[in-house]
Amino acid sequence: MCPVTITAGMTAAAKFAATAKGMAAISTVMGGATSILSIQGQAQAAKAQAKAQANQTQAERQRLQQQQSAERINQRFQQEQADTQLQKSSIKAQEARATARVSAGEAGVSGLSVDALMNDLTRKQAIFNYGLTRQQEQSNYATELRLQDNALGSSQRMLAINKPIEQPDYIGGILKGVNTGLNTAGTLKSIKT
Repeated sequence: MCPVTITAGMTAAAKFAATAKGMAAISTVMGGATSILSIQGQAQAAKAQAKAQANQTQAERQRLQQQQSAERINQRFQQEQADTQLQKSSIKAQEARATARVSAGEAGVSGLSVDALMNDLTRKQAIFNYGLTRQQEQSNYATELRLQDNALGSSQRMLAINKPIEQPDYIGGILKGVNTGLNTAGTLKSIKT
């Protein structure tokens, strides 16, 4: 376009804007544009928040799963250690009873005193085994409590992550656009006078 045509177009637009119809048209366009932009911005913000919440929710699920897996692995490791200690205890007790029986036989001791010694060794093994088994039960109970606590903590984090998303306010956007249009009309009217 040549400069003369642009200048003529701008002059025509200025004359149109100076008329009452022109002012009404401009204020309506401005109000409508404001409404559309406001609603689109709100919709984009809601969409972005929903995506962020979905990402954070997935990350929290993975975090909880890893934490629970680590607790279970630790629990199995402790159980294996307890089982190994019980097995060693049983072997040592059998060896101690065999040694005591052989020693008593070589010394010529038999009867109730040997039986009492065997019973004492068996009692000591039972006390050790009971203590170790009880300790493992308590450790398992503590693990279960930690797992429950982890799940509750994760639930709280999920609630904090997934707060309700504010949806576009269509009425508010329209009212904002009308207000902008009226303000524009008032401004254009004051410029004209």
